[in-house]
Amino acid sequence: MESDYEKQGKTPAIVSYITLIGTIIAFFMNQEHKNQFASFHIRQALGLWISFYLLVAIANIFGNMMIHFSFYIFSIVLIVYGLITAIKEEQKPVPIIGEYFQKWFTFIK
Repeated sequence: MESDYEKQGKTPAIVSYITLIGTIIAFFMNQEHKNQFASFHIRQALGLWISFYLLVAIANIFGNMMIHFSFYIFSIVLIVYGLITAIKEEQKPVPIIGEYFQKWFTFIK
Protein backbone atom coordinates (compact mmCIF):
# COMPACT_ATOMS: atom_id res chain seq x y z
CA MET A 1 0.00 0.00 0.00
CA GLU A 2 1.52 3.27 -1.06
CA SER A 3 1.27 6.30 1.19
CA ASP A 4 0.17 9.71 -0.07
CA TYR A 5 3.65 11.03 0.73
CA GLU A 6 5.34 8.51 -1.56
CA LYS A 7 2.63 8.98 -4.17
CA GLN A 8 3.44 12.72 -4.32
CA GLY A 9 7.12 12.00 -4.93
CA LYS A 10 6.64 9.10 -7.33
CA THR A 11 6.43 11.14 -10.53
CA PRO A 12 9.67 13.10 -10.00
CA ALA A 13 11.35 9.90 -8.80
CA ILE A 14 10.48 8.08 -12.02
CA VAL A 15 11.27 11.07 -14.26
CA SER A 16 14.73 11.35 -12.70
CA TYR A 17 15.84 8.07 -14.28
CA ILE A 18 14.87 9.18 -17.81
CA THR A 19 18.18 10.68 -19.03
CA LEU A 20 20.21 13.38 -17.33
CA ILE A 21 17.68 15.95 -18.58
CA GLY A 22 14.97 14.02 -16.73
CA THR A 23 17.04 14.22 -13.55
CA ILE A 24 17.28 18.00 -13.91
CA ILE A 25 13.54 18.28 -14.59
CA ALA A 26 12.78 16.08 -11.55
CA PHE A 27 15.07 18.24 -9.40
CA PHE A 28 13.05 21.35 -10.28
CA MET A 29 9.74 19.48 -9.92
CA ASN A 30 10.76 18.60 -6.37
CA GLN A 31 11.85 22.11 -5.32
CA GLU A 32 8.43 23.21 -4.10
CA HIS A 33 7.43 20.19 -1.99
CA LYS A 34 10.88 18.83 -1.02
CA ASN A 35 9.62 15.24 -0.97
CA GLN A 36 12.27 12.98 0.59
CA PHE A 37 11.23 9.99 -1.51
CA ALA A 38 11.76 11.99 -4.71
CA SER A 39 15.00 13.50 -3.38
CA PHE A 40 16.37 10.03 -2.65
CA HIS A 41 15.76 8.89 -6.23
CA ILE A 42 17.00 12.15 -7.75
CA ARG A 43 20.30 11.68 -5.88
CA GLN A 44 20.50 8.08 -7.12
CA ALA A 45 19.71 9.05 -10.71
CA LEU A 46 22.15 11.97 -10.73
CA GLY A 47 24.92 9.70 -9.52
CA LEU A 48 24.05 7.03 -12.06
CA TRP A 49 24.02 9.45 -14.99
CA ILE A 50 27.30 11.08 -13.95
CA SER A 51 28.83 7.62 -13.53
CA PHE A 52 27.49 6.59 -16.93
CA TYR A 53 29.11 9.53 -18.70
CA LEU A 54 32.39 9.04 -16.82
CA LEU A 55 32.46 5.36 -17.76
CA VAL A 56 31.79 6.23 -21.40
CA ALA A 57 34.68 8.72 -21.33
CA ILE A 58 36.97 6.10 -19.80
CA ALA A 59 35.87 3.51 -22.37
CA ASN A 60 36.65 5.98 -25.18
CA ILE A 61 40.22 6.22 -23.94
CA PHE A 62 40.70 2.48 -24.35
CA GLY A 63 38.78 2.25 -27.61
CA ASN A 64 37.88 -1.39 -26.99
CA MET A 65 34.32 -2.39 -27.91
CA MET A 66 34.15 -5.02 -25.16
CA ILE A 67 34.92 -2.37 -22.55
CA HIS A 68 32.29 -0.07 -24.08
CA PHE A 69 29.71 -2.85 -24.10
CA SER A 70 30.50 -3.86 -20.50
CA PHE A 71 30.17 -0.28 -19.21
CA TYR A 72 26.91 0.25 -21.09
CA ILE A 73 25.38 -2.96 -19.73
CA PHE A 74 26.57 -2.18 -16.19
CA SER A 75 25.08 1.32 -16.35
CA ILE A 76 21.79 0.25 -17.92
CA VAL A 77 21.27 -2.50 -15.34
CA LEU A 78 21.77 -0.03 -12.48
CA ILE A 79 19.49 2.59 -14.07
CA VAL A 80 16.73 0.03 -14.63
CA TYR A 81 17.16 -1.20 -11.03
CA GLY A 82 16.73 2.36 -9.76
CA LEU A 83 13.71 2.93 -11.98
CA ILE A 84 12.04 -0.26 -10.76
CA THR A 85 12.58 0.69 -7.10
CA ALA A 86 11.05 4.12 -7.80
CA ILE A 87 8.02 2.53 -9.45
CA LYS A 88 7.60 0.18 -6.47
CA GLU A 89 7.87 3.15 -4.03
CA GLU A 90 11.01 1.72 -2.41
CA GLN A 91 14.06 3.61 -1.22
CA LYS A 92 16.75 1.06 -1.97
CA PRO A 93 20.11 2.43 -3.07
CA VAL A 94 21.51 0.93 -6.24
CA PRO A 95 24.03 -1.84 -5.56
CA ILE A 96 27.72 -1.06 -5.15
CA ILE A 97 27.63 2.74 -5.47
CA GLY A 98 24.19 3.92 -4.33
CA GLU A 99 25.18 4.68 -0.73
CA TYR A 100 27.93 7.00 -1.98
CA PHE A 101 25.43 8.99 -4.04
CA GLN A 102 23.35 9.63 -0.92
CA LYS A 103 26.44 11.01 0.84
CA TRP A 104 27.85 13.00 -2.08
CA PHE A 105 24.65 14.70 -3.20
CA THR A 106 23.29 15.86 0.16
CA PHE A 107 22.58 19.29 -1.37
CA ILE A 108 19.50 17.69 -3.00
CA LYS A 109 16.82 17.89 -0.35
